[in-house]
Amino acid sequence: MASSFGSANPIFPVKDLAASLAYYTEKLGFGHDWGERGIASASRGDCRILLTEWVQGQPGSWVWIGVDDAGALHEELVARGAKIRFPPTNYRWAFEVHVEDLDGNVLRLASEPREGVPYGGFLDAAGTLWPADIANA
Repeated sequence: MASSFGSANPIFPVKDLAASLAYYTEKLGFGHDWGERGIASASRGDCRILLTEWVQGQPGSWVWIGVDDAGALHEELVARGAKIRFPPTNYRWAFEVHVEDLDGNVLRLASEPREGVPYGGFLDAAGTLWPADIANA
């Protein structure tokens, strides 16, 4: 019999836990759930991210997070001063905005694709921009 899975909670390595928590709460609108001796939990809605100074994961990790409206969220995050890595872009799978934290971890915040909006290119982890025809193949 197969086991059911619960929600995933990504673990992002950070250099300075206090600074990272401040970024997630002030710039990304997360709440601070708990924290102790080098690890903390931040959440927004049903999304929870663990931030740690311990040796877990790799700097520059990525996570895909479904949201109601990536365009409206982008406007909110710009107003808050978040670091936008790649602006809202329509793809065949989603309408996404990429946000980067203080340690180079990337949150791909995505809602349903927008009808009638052309597909765009994709900026990968190495900084290479893939053209729309390849990114959406």
